[in-house]
Amino acid sequence: MHSSHTHSTVSMEERLREAGLRPTRQRVALASLIFAQGDRHLSAEDLHEEAVMADVPVSLATVYNTLHQFTEAGMLRIIAVEGSKTYFDTNISDHQHFFLEGENVVFDIPHGEHGQPTVSNMPEAPEGMEIVNVDIIVRLRRQAR
Repeated sequence: MHSSHTHSTVSMEERLREAGLRPTRQRVALASLIFAQGDRHLSAEDLHEEAVMADVPVSLATVYNTLHQFTEAGMLRIIAVEGSKTYFDTNISDHQHFFLEGENVVFDIPHGEHGQPTVSNMPEAPEGMEIVNVDIIVRLRRQAR
């Protein structure tokens, strides 16, 4: 009988193969950390810290490379909020985000009765190009008391 850990590892290996990635030990371990908690936003530093806590021997450079490989394979979505700060989203569907400045927290804008926010007066795409997606990041800060 398989333990739940073995079952989840096998499932993660299958998920990586389906995405066109070779399921190396490090990729399986990092994917398990990333996707075990459902939809969430994390940085490479967040994942590296989780890996250290879970005794997964991996460098920060490997974490960065793996996150970008998962993104290229369509498993993650990049959210760039600051010049050097990048977050990765496990929810790859089209949706928008809040970014809480000063606390570096990203979270989804909930669907309202009219769906996700939209951009009005959208420009036409240049000749020979098409608009693929529009990312909206609404920056927040806590009000002074």
